[in-house]
Amino acid sequence: MRMFAVLAFAGLLSACGGVVVTPAPVPEGGARVPQSPVPQPAVDRIPPRTAVKNFVAVAAQVEPVAERLCRERRRAANCDFQIAVDDRPGQPANAFQTLDANGRPYVVFTLALIADARNRDELAFVMGHEAAHHIAGHIPRQQASAAQGAVLAGVLASLTGASEATIQSAQRVGATVGSRRYAKDLELEADKLGTLVAYRAGYDPLKGAAFFGRIPDPGDRFLGTHPPNAQRAEVVRQTVAGLR
Repeated sequence: MRMFAVLAFAGLLSACGGVVVTPAPVPEGGARVPQSPVPQPAVDRIPPRTAVKNFVAVAAQVEPVAERLCRERRRAANCDFQIAVDDRPGQPANAFQTLDANGRPYVVFTLALIADARNRDELAFVMGHEAAHHIAGHIPRQQASAAQGAVLAGVLASLTGASEATIQSAQRVGATVGSRRYAKDLELEADKLGTLVAYRAGYDPLKGAAFFGRIPDPGDRFLGTHPPNAQRAEVVRQTVAGLR
C-alpha cells in the first residue's frame, strides 16, 4: 500500500504542469546545501490531491519571485530556478537546493515533505528558504570554506611527517569541518531571505514557520548544520516585523 500511495502521489504531480518530477540532479562533487531537518509525520495530513494542488500553486508563485530577487542580487548567476520533485520511494521528508552540471539551480522536494506540509504557507516558506541558499551564493561559499579546511588540515598533517593516506584522510576531515564552519549562519541567512521570498510571493512566513514546531530541534551541536528551531523562528518573526 505504501508503494502504491507513493506512485499514485507521483502520478498526480506528473499530471500537473510547471513541476519536474525527477530524482535530484547529482552535480560533480555533490554540491548542495544541507537538507532541511525531517518533520514529524503530520497526524492531520491533508488529502494527496490537495497536497499536490498546493505544491503546484506554490511553485508557480514562488519561482518567479525567487528568480527576480536572484537577478537583483546575483546578476552574473544562473537564476533560472527549476522546482523539482524527487519521486524515489522511501525518501524521507526533505528539501534541498543543488545545481545541475550546467549550474542551473534546483530546489528539490521529496514526496514525503509535500505530503506532510499542512498548508501552502509552509510549502512557500520552505521553498523560499531553499531558493535563498542559491540567491545568497551558499554553495560556492561552502565549497571555498571546505577547500580552505582541506588545505589547512593537509598542511598540518604533512608537517607531522604523516603518510600520504593519513594526509588524505586529514584533508577529508578538514573539508567537512570547513564546510560546516559557517553552516548555521548560512541557514539563518536563508531563513531571513526565504522569509522575504515567501512574503513577496503573497504567503504568510509566520504561518509557514510553524514548520519549525514539527521538526526535531537540533539544539546547538558542535559542527551541526542547523541552528536551534527557536532561533530560526525568531529570525522569521524579526524579518516579518521589518517588512510590515
